[in-house]
Amino acid sequence: MNVILVGMNHKTAPLEIRERLTLSCGEGLHPLEELLRVEAVQEALYLSTCNRVEVVARAGDVEEAVARVKAFILRHGNLDAAELEKCLYVHCGSDAVRHLFRVASSLDSMVMGEPQILGQMKDAYRDCVEQKASGIILNKLLHHAFRTAKRVRTETAIAGNAVSVSYAAVEMAKKILGSLEGRTVLLVGAGEMSELAARHLLKNGAGRIIVANRTYARAAQVAGEIQGTPVGFEQLEEKLQEADIVISSTGAAGYVITPPMVRTALRRRKNRLLFLIDIAVPRDVDPDTGRIENVFLFNIDDLQGVVDENVRNRHREAEKAEGIIGEEVLRFAEWYNTLEVVPTIVSLREKAESILRAELERSGSWLRGLGEEDRKNVEILAAQIINKILHDPVTGLKEESRSNGAMPYVAAIRKLFRLEGGEP
Repeated sequence: MNVILVGMNHKTAPLEIRERLTLSCGEGLHPLEELLRVEAVQEALYLSTCNRVEVVARAGDVEEAVARVKAFILRHGNLDAAELEKCLYVHCGSDAVRHLFRVASSLDSMVMGEPQILGQMKDAYRDCVEQKASGIILNKLLHHAFRTAKRVRTETAIAGNAVSVSYAAVEMAKKILGSLEGRTVLLVGAGEMSELAARHLLKNGAGRIIVANRTYARAAQVAGEIQGTPVGFEQLEEKLQEADIVISSTGAAGYVITPPMVRTALRRRKNRLLFLIDIAVPRDVDPDTGRIENVFLFNIDDLQGVVDENVRNRHREAEKAEGIIGEEVLRFAEWYNTLEVVPTIVSLREKAESILRAELERSGSWLRGLGEEDRKNVEILAAQIINKILHDPVTGLKEESRSNGAMPYVAAIRKLFRLEGGEP
């Protein structure tokens, strides 16, 4: 199988090397156009994300194609050859197919089960098609990769559990409060974790989001990105009474939410449930707050326990996913192996049809003595006889190709039937 995959990812190369490739390949000649100028590279896909840079190609000459793709990466990354070799991996044949299917199914991602990589791969394939860099092999390979990823997501629960603290916080809120539709969220602090949690909340139907931060400009910046309302810290106690869910992550030296503040807020909100998620280290919320009736308080350790269990669950699901990928690699290999017999099958059928046409022409005087309908019936009968004769050898070739054992039969058929060229 002349499919190769050359690349690097977050496990093999540091960010400063990966980003060099991401930046430099956006300049000048399109990467695919440059790759296809190499005679040994007949089809190519270029996948570049923050966590990986990979080239998938159909090679005329595998060794030459691998060497030229490495040179392409070396040139664009402005890397030392020895440095590059430490970062790169090379997969050929079924190993390349397996790796691509694992990437599409998010088994090779930094966060196993995340869905973004599949979308990024589809974008890369769309670019590949637009650049006319794909042919029969890569078209089939990429569509098979997408189908494999769909099987993994529908037949396993690999993407079904939260594996980030921010996402776990939202899942915890849903369990306690039920639907998040229309709930008011107060973000205390405007850091990355709070912002991620807010985005998860919005996806789950949360209503109004208030962003409180010591620096109003930063609160306004984050609020603008999530369609929220910015406020200064001086309004924190007032806004606490409006919130159903509070996510706090300020990194302050002392507690920013205390029991007296929460009791006041509860009185004003007529003791409606208040859900506090403290993902700050050191903690933002006084632990005694959790003892107040109608208050649910969770800190980062509570959430980390959920995350750790979910990571273990994902790894168990990954074993099922690997089984699915193994099945699909075999299916693709079976399809690929049938390609080696196609030229022989086509030549065999063309020769049989050529003989049929010649014999019908030689019998022209006899056929002309028949009525038009009878002549058509004779031609149909002759074609059916040809199909019957060819059925067994054609079927046999296809079956042998699935186990990669067709070449001796291909050679024998081409020799016995004197097919043009003598080679498959």
